[in-house]
Amino acid sequence: MGFLLSPQPTTSIWGAITSADQILAGIWHVTTASHGGIILSPERQAAMPPVLRRDEPCYEEDVDWALVYLAFEAELRRVDRPAMGAVILLAHDTARAYHPQIYSLFTGTEVPPRESHILRSIAAYQAAIGEIVVVAAYGSHADWVPEGKTGVLGRRVLSVDHLGFATFENVDHRALVDAGRYDDRGIVSSFVSLGAEPLP
Repeated sequence: MGFLLSPQPTTSIWGAITSADQILAGIWHVTTASHGGIILSPERQAAMPPVLRRDEPCYEEDVDWALVYLAFEAELRRVDRPAMGAVILLAHDTARAYHPQIYSLFTGTEVPPRESHILRSIAAYQAAIGEIVVVAAYGSHADWVPEGKTGVLGRRVLSVDHLGFATFENVDHRALVDAGRYDDRGIVSSFVSLGAEPLP
């Protein structure tokens, strides 16, 4: 399918556009004073595979840009630009790390947890459902934390979503843990795993 060149975008969800570059017909990389990303023409947005398509034709430059590169990888590989091959590899790495479920659905390749911090976070929170985990910590500068200890604030994990964000019970628990043990904590640290000493 051939795509038509599209007019340069005049506005973006990230603010006033300071530069714009049409990578392929209908695929614009734009920058603003604060952020940027890829803006697709209506034709390109309609051609995005449903599993990769965002609601708006704007794909921010930190993560979602990779979805566009996956969708139009074959075309992008034919673009004569420096390091395009490396950028496509980065797109795969970025999508695996930040959109592992979407990447698996689109490519048919399962993403192992070691390649995605989101999958590791989901697994860690799933294992901790029902437990009190650390949500904030304080050093000995806090008046309630003695030297050699770390003060921790915890909440009980109720669930975790597909992005690795937990939902917590709205009850705070305070405790003290050994500072060295706290420094060696994992992605999700339960009071039990840290040997926390509950405080009233």
